[in-house]
Amino acid sequence: MKFGVEIPFVHHLGFELKLFEGGQSQIDYLPQPEHLNSFFVTHGGALMTLLDVVMATAARSVQQDMGVVTIEMKTSFMQPARGQLTGKGRLMHRTATMAFTEGTIYDEAGRACAHATGTFKFVKRLAVGPKDVNPLNTVISTD
Repeated sequence: MKFGVEIPFVHHLGFELKLFEGGQSQIDYLPQPEHLNSFFVTHGGALMTLLDVVMATAARSVQQDMGVVTIEMKTSFMQPARGQLTGKGRLMHRTATMAFTEGTIYDEAGRACAHATGTFKFVKRLAVGPKDVNPLNTVISTD
């Protein structure tokens, strides 16, 4: 399943989109050794990225031609996240321009490890060619 857009950081982390419809999303993630912290559990930054993407995907799932940008995110870490992880996102409410979401990350035993709420602004997607130049003047391939 595809996200509908190329997100290099998400690709680098290895997120796998499993559900993307009806205000719901699910992303599976197997953290690699370089994604761990000094306690050898998944780094909080990687977990926040998973929560951000799973909530954004839930928001976009009702209108996939639109993009979203994160306006606000509140995260709670409940217990260490080890092994294969699953992020589940849900669109709680939508207006014409905003989406209010929540997301939870579960470990392979089904225990909730982290939870977040997020607010996203809907933005029109701009047409891009096969190669674009980003603000850092490096070429990004969207092939």
